[in-house]
Amino acid sequence: MTQTRKQAVLEPASKARLRLWLRLLKASRHVEAELRERLRVEFATTLPRFDVMSALYRVGPGLKMSELSGVLKVSNGNVTGIVDRLVEDGFALREKVHGDKRAFRAVLTSKGRAEFERQAAAHERWVNELLGEVEPDSAVRLSALLAEVARSAGETEEKDD
Repeated sequence: MTQTRKQAVLEPASKARLRLWLRLLKASRHVEAELRERLRVEFATTLPRFDVMSALYRVGPGLKMSELSGVLKVSNGNVTGIVDRLVEDGFALREKVHGDKRAFRAVLTSKGRAEFERQAAAHERWVNELLGEVEPDSAVRLSALLAEVARSAGETEEKDD
């Protein structure tokens, strides 16, 4: 029996789950820090800005600020500042929402879509590089297990890209 299996048999489930959480957190923080740095250096941008562009890119007709905040799980204030800068840079537009004088929808411009595609291609390469030692079949299994973890934690199922 391997050391890991012996450990799993001997320790209570709560300890195994705590160890899982700590390993997930450590791995996530490492990959996220590396992605933040690469986005900053290569594109002079931030991960939150990349995330906003990603959300807008996936939803062609755009999103109201409250919808965007919900998708990203951040406050309206955080999203508003990022969208303001995207508009200033010509990457996004604000469109009025029919029937709601106070609301507007953020939409990527063609320039914004092209820039996001450029950044997303680099992002995918970087993630592939950072997780390159994980075999593809293991990545599929781990992804399924993490979906199970997310459901257990109360997350609703999201479409994988």
